[in-house]
This record gives sequence, C-alpha cells and structure tokens, in this order.
Amino acid sequence: MKKTVILIVTGILAIAFIGTVLSASERGEREDEEYSENTYAPDIFGYGPPRSVWPGPRADVRPVADATYANECGACHFAYQPGLLSAQAWSRIMDTLSVHYGDDASLEAPQAEAIRRYLLDNAADRASESRSRAFAAGPAAGNALPRITATNYFRREHYEIPARFVEGNKEVRSFSNCQACHRTAETGVYNEHLVMIPGVGRWDD
Repeated sequence: MKKTVILIVTGILAIAFIGTVLSASERGEREDEEYSENTYAPDIFGYGPPRSVWPGPRADVRPVADATYANECGACHFAYQPGLLSAQAWSRIMDTLSVHYGDDASLEAPQAEAIRRYLLDNAADRASESRSRAFAAGPAAGNALPRITATNYFRREHYEIPARFVEGNKEVRSFSNCQACHRTAETGVYNEHLVMIPGVGRWDD
C-alpha cells in the first residue's frame, strides 16, 4: 500500500512539473505572437512593414549584467545569458573549466567564484522570465557537459529548422551560434518572429 502511494505521488509531481514547463513555454510563444501582431502591419501574407509607433520587443531572457562574466566568458564566445540553463547545469560547467568543451578555460579562484555566483543566482530555474523558466527543464545529468542546445525547450523550438540552414551554413555553422540568427540575442530578445537566418532570410515556424 505504501509503495503504491509513493508511486502515485511521484506520478502527480512529474505531471505537475511537465505542466509547469509547458505552461512557461506557451507563455513565451504567446508573447512572441503578441509582439508580431503589434509590430507588423498585415499584408496579404499576414506580415508587412514594421509599425514604427509600437515599442521594441522586451527581453524574454534577462540580459547579461555582470562585467566579469561578460569580459571573461564573452572574450571567447557569445556570453550566454544565465537564464538559458539551470543552476545545476551552470554549476557543472563551472566545476569543469579545465575541460571546457575541449578547451582549458580555467580562471583565478576569485573570478571563478564571482562568475559562479552570478550564474547560479540568475539561472533559468531562478528567473522570472517565461522563456527562462521553459529552459529550466532539460537534461543535466550524466557525464557530458550541459549544453543549451540539448535542453528540451531548445530542441522543441529548433527541430523544424533544416541542418543545412545552420550546420551547413558558413555564416552560422552551429545551433549554439545564437546571435547569428537571433540578431537581438545580446539584449535577451529571442522572439521567434525576429529570426533571420543568414542566406535564408526570415524564419517563422
């Protein structure tokens, strides 16, 4: 009897967690739709020139606001916002800087601790933004280093994009090269209606 109760409770918690993630994902997509409707004057295809009277898009992932992180990590690659991975994932990354995706990214202890604290305090599972909350759910266990591109939400949002548009595109090369297609990525705006794939054009699934 006790084992049955435990199984039932575990099942309910799992369903509630999945529901929370899907809800956050749907809120992010709804915000994208609202922005698109308010930004583009409709033509026969449903889109048109921007409505200049409308304000610009708001950040759906909190922009990077730490100089140490921006300078140290942004010197080698795009400074990914903390809200794109969970605290557990960022902790794993900071624990393995000497083998940082094939490179040695070791830092002095004070710098490493400051960056770790910033990443964990602003991680996806501790953020209020809907898109960050959606990113909070993703594979973080195992021996492999966490990757934003391996999260459930990222896969859901990018699975329809042909690999030739990204990996076979010399101006993009990788799905991790966010800013190549999300021109507003640095400001924390990942609105799907603003995606422009180099050599392909506007992408809106």
